[in-house]
Amino acid sequence: MQRLQSLGGILGKFKEIAAELGLIYAAAIWGATFYMVKGAITAVNPIALVGYRFLTASFILGAILFILKKDIFSKFKNGFVLGLLLWGLYIPQTLGLKYTTAANSGFITGTFIIYVPILMYIMYKKKPEFNRVLSIIIVILGLWFLTGGLIELNFGDILTMISAVGYAAHLMVSDKFMKQGLNPYIVTFQQFLVTGILSILTLILIDGSFSVSSTPAVWSIIFLAIFPSLTAFIIQLWAQKSVAPLKVSIIFSLEPVFGAIFSWTLGNEKFFLLNAIGGIIIVGGMILSELPDLKGLFKIKNRRR
Repeated sequence: MQRLQSLGGILGKFKEIAAELGLIYAAAIWGATFYMVKGAITAVNPIALVGYRFLTASFILGAILFILKKDIFSKFKNGFVLGLLLWGLYIPQTLGLKYTTAANSGFITGTFIIYVPILMYIMYKKKPEFNRVLSIIIVILGLWFLTGGLIELNFGDILTMISAVGYAAHLMVSDKFMKQGLNPYIVTFQQFLVTGILSILTLILIDGSFSVSSTPAVWSIIFLAIFPSLTAFIIQLWAQKSVAPLKVSIIFSLEPVFGAIFSWTLGNEKFFLLNAIGGIIIVGGMILSELPDLKGLFKIKNRRR
């Protein structure tokens, strides 16, 4: 019996490590998308790009689930909610890349971790801990360095900030659904389908272009559908079943770091030291927001004295 328990503990630990490595992969692959999307939207409407990306991913996953005889529309309400949040996340983020740099977009999107306690208070009246309030101040300082302050703040940065709020909401709701035991593959298909359909409907309403004017843009859409969308989101939802939200948030704080690295290297964007300092400050604020309550720890230490 003890051997079985020991083996179970080892397998559980291995599963947790595998989940954390999967989340690092997701953060890295999402970080790579910023410069790729910025390049692709020169040849395709940003809203069309979101629609094509997620519809392609949903068709691939849907076909696999259909072959496996899964009920792909089981508990569709949950998938619809996540799809709505995903659409509200990716439309402003992708549009924002028309006006801001890929590095800025990556860093600002990463500030989603700061909005989590704000949304928690709005939704559940749960006050944020001292360190989360401090982290918000730090992130604002980092954004000032990153964007050049209010004087140089551009429309793309503002759109990306809206996207960051959507990111936080999506993470919170998806964590809740996964803890309820939902099938991550079915939920992923549903949210992708909803995001894709809403994007196409939006494009029709604004009379936008559906054309893709270059072959590289087509390949970018296929890559975005398979790797950052299909594989990364499945891994995220699967990992959220076994990894605590605290760890998920901290690991995902690496996304803007990967985003900046890819943008400054493969994306050939110009490197500015001040922007890099701002990015480092933001990442520091994100990590601080998920550490134990510093004020509480300070009180404990004083009592011991």
